[in-house]
Order: sequence, then C-alpha cells, then structure tokens
Amino acid sequence: MPFGDFEAWRRELLWTGRLVQDGDTSVSEEEAGYRYDRYVALADMVDGTEGPAAVHALISSLQVEQGEGAHEAIYGALEQFPGQDLVDGTVLAAVDLLRIPHLHSGQVLQLLTLLGTADDLRTFATDCGRLEPELRAGLAELIAAHEADEWLADERSLGRLRLARD
Repeated sequence: MPFGDFEAWRRELLWTGRLVQDGDTSVSEEEAGYRYDRYVALADMVDGTEGPAAVHALISSLQVEQGEGAHEAIYGALEQFPGQDLVDGTVLAAVDLLRIPHLHSGQVLQLLTLLGTADDLRTFATDCGRLEPELRAGLAELIAAHEADEWLADERSLGRLRLARD
C-alpha cells in the first residue's frame, strides 16, 4: 500500500471527490482548484495493491457529473487492480453504483467487463446474488439500462454481467 493511513486517504478522497461544478459560486476558485488537484493526486497514489476497500472508495468518490478530466484519474486507478479485487470492491460499492451519476456507473461496469476474466465475472454474479433483493434488483436494472445504451452495449461487454440469485 503506497499510503500509510488508508482511512485518512479514503476520507480525503471522498471529500475532494465532491468536485466543484460549473456555476457553483459557493466555493472559491482557489478551493475548487485545490480539490481538483488533490483528488487527482489521491487517485494517482493507488498502485493496485490496496485491495477491494480502495476500489470501493474510488467508486464512491465519483459523486458529481462534471470532472473536467479528474474522473479519468479514478478510472486509471481502478485499472491498476487485479480482477478479483476489482470485482470484490465493485460488489462492496453496490449501493454507490446506484447513487453515483449514471455516466460513472456505466464506466465502472464497463471496466469490470473489459478487465475481468470469465471467472471474475462469475464471482461478481455469485456475490451479487447474495445481496439484499432490493439492491440486487436495482443493480440488475442498472446493468440493463447500461446494456441498452453505450456503456455495456458493445460486443465486448453485452451480456457479461449477469446476477445470480441465491
């Protein structure tokens, strides 16, 4: 793990992930710039050895629609993780996938389909099958919505995320 205090890193990532949106005058330009730069720096600290909890934190940090490129650092950080950690962290972030902007949930799920092996995706399906029924249903709807639009609609991703039921 490239940073010593995981919980402090996670808290700061979530705080800075509330990037200032266009037209928001409640925060100074200096503060907005600081949050942006720090958010990218926190994402860049990740080397993929931090485990599923870091994947969960990265996904949870995708809180706002506009990122002016900062979110690319998060996606790049997610690409560093082994498939199983990406799967486990994404399952941990199931509630967050339903909460974050649609654009980001689609990109996260697409990364999962592109980077995960067939075994990883079977594990994802099995682990999601153990989630509360309402959460599982929400994820199934989210996956179906992304399969109907651009994120999971191409041949590399379509149909690769299926949720098992206990």
